[in-house]
Amino acid sequence: MSTEASRIRVTDLQGVMRVEFVDRDILDEAAIRQISSELVRRVDAAASPLMLISFRGVEHLSSAALGALITVNSLAKKRGGQLRLSDIKPSILEVFVITKLNKLFHISDTAERALEGFGRK
Repeated sequence: MSTEASRIRVTDLQGVMRVEFVDRDILDEAAIRQISSELVRRVDAAASPLMLISFRGVEHLSSAALGALITVNSLAKKRGGQLRLSDIKPSILEVFVITKLNKLFHISDTAERALEGFGRK
C-alpha cells in the first residue's frame, strides 16, 4: 500500500466526482503518473462515471498531464460516463485551444456550469 499523499481531492456531488488538484503546478512526471493512476482507478470503480476536474488554483500544466486527461476522458466515455473540465486559467486554456483539445473535452468556465451539463451528452 502506498504511503504517498494524494495529489488530488475528490468529493461526491450528487453522483459526480469533483476532483481538485492539491498542487498549483502539474509538471512533475511522477506526480502526473500518481494523479493519472488515481483518476483511472476511480473511473474504473464507477459503473457510469461522471467526473468533473476543476483546475482552480492550477498555474501550470505539462503536456504529460494533458495526455493523462485524454486517457481518463477516453476511459470514462468507454464506460458510458462523462468527464468535464472547469475553472481553467486563460493561459492554460490557450494550450487546450492550440492543441484543439478544447474540441475533445467539455470545458466550462465554472464548476457550477460544468455540473449543470452532466446527464446531457
